[in-house]
Amino acid sequence: MSRGPDGVLLLDKPVGITSNAALQQAKRLLAASRAGHGGTLDPLASGLLVILFGEATKFARFALEADKTYLAAVRLGVATATGDAEGEVIARRTVHADRAAVEAALERFRGDIAQVPPIYSALKRDGRPLYALARAGEHVERAPRRVRVSELTLLSHEGDLLQLRIRCSKGTYVRQLAADLGEALGCGAHLAALRRLAAGRFRVEDAIGLEALRALPVHARRARLIPPARLLDGLPAIRLDGERARRFCHGQPVPAARAARGDCCVLAHDGALLGVGTVGADGLLRPERLVANPASAIATG
Repeated sequence: MSRGPDGVLLLDKPVGITSNAALQQAKRLLAASRAGHGGTLDPLASGLLVILFGEATKFARFALEADKTYLAAVRLGVATATGDAEGEVIARRTVHADRAAVEAALERFRGDIAQVPPIYSALKRDGRPLYALARAGEHVERAPRRVRVSELTLLSHEGDLLQLRIRCSKGTYVRQLAADLGEALGCGAHLAALRRLAAGRFRVEDAIGLEALRALPVHARRARLIPPARLLDGLPAIRLDGERARRFCHGQPVPAARAARGDCCVLAHDGALLGVGTVGADGLLRPERLVANPASAIATG
């Protein structure tokens, strides 16, 4: 019995379903035994969902930690309980901000910033998600977290609607960014729509929708998969010869052939992915995550 495919699927998630629902549909369509993702999207959001199958799930953290790029629509003058269009309206205020005022306010949210996570989030307190506590009427203090907003560009300002392009680090809540921007402008705001354009080096232009995926035969669906090694494109690569490759695959440290430090993508001499290792100050390459079978860990097509 096949253990299922190994690889990365770039899916264009539609509005209206959870990331997990999209993942489960894709998992069934590709007859995969193991699946994960590289960062969720709310049901309100569409766009790039990086889905990992088989051996690719071992390297999920590199997708999760990658910067994400979004196209966000922000509605000024209306604040909601959740910070997005699905939440109850809690305040309406007149908007006086012109484009210059918006540009000046945006400057506060560029670079490294402290962001208080929204109460309606999946973050947990004493084992319970914050959104469950919020629905129960419990007030929970949330400590600010450091996040990075590498790009925050105002694409358009038409009436009370802003279109923003945002590139941000893991852990950034775009709906909280919208709500905080509204407060900075003195009128309140919420996230009206969100589309993920990119995750690290992956782009939504290369993704496929669920309906289009469903219309393909199984072999063509699997041909859409990207090799797991692409998740590691940003890491230094180290190639190991036969003996060192065997030792590495058995969990043993081996001398690094190059001056590298930290995480490295480790390949066999023929380019087959062996896994991820870490080079320490002693120059030894230690295995962190290994593929089960280097030959089969390379997705084809």
